[in-house]
Amino acid sequence: MKTIWHNLKEQLISLSNSLGLAWWVEIVTQNPCCTYYFGPFFSSEEATLASKGYIEDLEIEGAQGIIVNVKRCKPYNLTIAEDLGERIDRKVKPAFSGQV
Repeated sequence: MKTIWHNLKEQLISLSNSLGLAWWVEIVTQNPCCTYYFGPFFSSEEATLASKGYIEDLEIEGAQGIIVNVKRCKPYNLTIAEDLGERIDRKVKPAFSGQV
């Protein structure tokens, strides 16, 4: 039964994301000057809960000035390194897989 729910949830998230209705965690750091997107998520609650792990990872990596927004969007680039003028395209994995 879990597999059926997992597949259904994956399809719903994919559909929501294609319509721009999925929830994403947007994290902006001042140093380095970057914007990161993590998701997609089915609900704002799931995104908010997951954001804690992303924040911890960025803090461990030394990021400073962290600002977090949970919002509905459809990001084109998942990492934007403004200091370097780079747009880094990470592979999108469903949020419920536990990793992005």
